[in-house]
Amino acid sequence: MKLGKNSFGIGDGFAHQGEAQLQGSILAKKAGVELTHVWNKSFREHKTVKSDPESVRLEADQAAKALGWQGQYLVDADHINMDTVDEFVPHSDFFTLDVADYIGKESSEEETEAFVKKYSKYIGNLSISGIETPFGIDEGFIRNIASRFLFAAKEAGKIYRRIAELKGNESFIAEVSMDEVESPQTPAELFFILAAIADAGIPAQTIAPKFTGRFNKGVDYVGDVDQFAKEFEEDILVIDHAIKEFGLPENLKLSVHSGSDKFSIYAPIRSLLKKYDAGVHVKTAGTTWLEELIGLAEAGDEGLKLAKDIYAKALGRFDELTGPYATVIDVQLEGLPTVEEVHGWSGEKFAGTLRHDQTNPDFNPQFRQLLHCGYKVAAEYGETYFDALNTYREVISKNVTENIFERHIKPLFIG
Repeated sequence: MKLGKNSFGIGDGFAHQGEAQLQGSILAKKAGVELTHVWNKSFREHKTVKSDPESVRLEADQAAKALGWQGQYLVDADHINMDTVDEFVPHSDFFTLDVADYIGKESSEEETEAFVKKYSKYIGNLSISGIETPFGIDEGFIRNIASRFLFAAKEAGKIYRRIAELKGNESFIAEVSMDEVESPQTPAELFFILAAIADAGIPAQTIAPKFTGRFNKGVDYVGDVDQFAKEFEEDILVIDHAIKEFGLPENLKLSVHSGSDKFSIYAPIRSLLKKYDAGVHVKTAGTTWLEELIGLAEAGDEGLKLAKDIYAKALGRFDELTGPYATVIDVQLEGLPTVEEVHGWSGEKFAGTLRHDQTNPDFNPQFRQLLHCGYKVAAEYGETYFDALNTYREVISKNVTENIFERHIKPLFIG
């Protein structure tokens, strides 16, 4: 199975917005851009909302059938490992192999020495076409790569082979993800990481490194945009070189995780994709659920009341909800409105505070990030929440499609 040149991953925590999401890719196609539409949902999300991998497959198939979608679409087993992979296998055809927990665990001395010996031929100045300054490589650099990443690559290989054993080698796409770690990987490090991935026997079609800067959930990129652009460009060139050097799939491309709402880097990404005729996979965080909240608020009446109640409960459980996301959010209690304040808001005020429109003076990124983590609260409402999604489907669907196409697909791929 071969992944299309450009692909867009999007989550739908409560499985009610599949058609509204796919409309974004339909609009892209009308504008001349072919996207592979990928539905992604992680083990953690399934456990939180009490769903299962089969539900994502059903949603994807139903949406594609209802809208007559003829393009490629996939279901991503998002951030899986050996402990969680098996239940995803029957229903997924895209697997994000998450090795973050294994980075830094050392492989055996024998394996490390074999890796250093094999790649000692790159010691000196590693020149890569298009990159002006060669990378200075010494034995210590290669040994450091082996000590930090070799074990992780081998574990990813074990996960890949487990999927292949159950599913067959040709019926799925593999991504290797190492973004959920503290330190970014440099382009020079990425080159040798790709060597380790090739040695592990993984025909990865996408690679998700951790880039410089902060990719907080649901809000804009925080960091030096020029530095990001330089790093992204060099990563494209490194991947092209690694494909030739290590026999990796010719369509191997970068994957940008937590890619939703990173508006300030979309123009550089689009420009570099055009410059090198490269593809990209952009995986967005769970902002569809925020569009549901915005729609509930705009609907007024019981919808607005439910949105306010969810915020009140989320604020009351601040530590519980934000703790698991501490490394990918930046929320301070003092930056959040009180329950009493929010209780007095109109639907327009609530929506304006939550919607990611940086020109709106009401917009509050801390409010948005807290509610991003608060989907667990909505899940606990069960049928009450689902009934509200059905009651206010029209306004919610409009928001979901507009968010995906106008704020994400258009600036990333169309301009």
